[in-house]
Amino acid sequence: MPIALKRVYEAPSPSDGARILVERLWPRGLSKKKAAVDFWAKDTAPSHELRTWFNHDPEKWEAFKTRYFAELDANEGGVAELREHVRGGAATFVFASREERVNNAVALKEYLEQ
Repeated sequence: MPIALKRVYEAPSPSDGARILVERLWPRGLSKKKAAVDFWAKDTAPSHELRTWFNHDPEKWEAFKTRYFAELDANEGGVAELREHVRGGAATFVFASREERVNNAVALKEYLEQ
């Protein structure tokens, strides 16, 4: 299951395949039409408490992943639903963060690929 990553604010392209929004909150200032999201995986996004604690601090990255993976392990139904949406073709996790290397989409991709 090849998963690409892309900021949701970038223009969609045919190579994106299924565009899956991996945020708990809808991205600010973006219409649903412009986002071109096929599935909103808000149930597998990090909890509000975890997002607030992490705040995209690179020094907390490893601890964030550990905590996030524990949340995902406890969310079998949400993870199974997400796996169904990435099975069988190209998929792109779209995310809102300006930080492209340490964000929940990167962590979620790593989790699913393990």
